[in-house]
Amino acid sequence: MTNDMAVVLWLFGVAAALVLIVGFYCLIATVNLIRALIGLEILTKAVTLFIILAGYVTGRTGLAQALAITLIIIEVVVVVVAVGVVLCVFSHNKSVDVRMIRNVKG
Repeated sequence: MTNDMAVVLWLFGVAAALVLIVGFYCLIATVNLIRALIGLEILTKAVTLFIILAGYVTGRTGLAQALAITLIIIEVVVVVVAVGVVLCVFSHNKSVDVRMIRNVKG
């Protein structure tokens, strides 16, 4: 591996780590369920980037591509179910605020 390639891989890893941090911040800092879903999307995109980076570094790009496609499919299913839950919460509470959900019992 040349020095230029190592620098590019290092920058790619740093960029993926920054995207991961942004996703965690969106999940932790918000009280809006829609913003939390966006944070979850950003977080899974960072994980996809890390999988692709790991596949490129190890030379197993085929496996990395298969794992990335599988992760994308699972991500879509999770987000569709989460959007359904958010819509149900909104129809019952007329709000997507997390603080309103904490008071719900049962």
